[in-house]
Amino acid sequence: MGLEQDVRSDPPCHPHACAIQNCLTKNGFDEAKCTKLVDALYECCQAFYDKNGDNAVTVSCPKANLLRLKMEQRKKGI
Repeated sequence: MGLEQDVRSDPPCHPHACAIQNCLTKNGFDEAKCTKLVDALYECCQAFYDKNGDNAVTVSCPKANLLRLKMEQRKKGI
């Protein structure tokens, strides 16, 4: 599924959130084994906010300011 299609899903980015839940369940809730899926969700959420503005809301994404903080922390390895 392409990023634009992910943003248009209902709710936006939801397939990524489901993939993370499935991964966590399969891996004993070890987030380290699901890192790529978390990164994909954050990328989708960033595209969602880029398209709809920082005040847009979807259940699958953290709020825009929290998303940016989390993305920055991941870049720094925090």
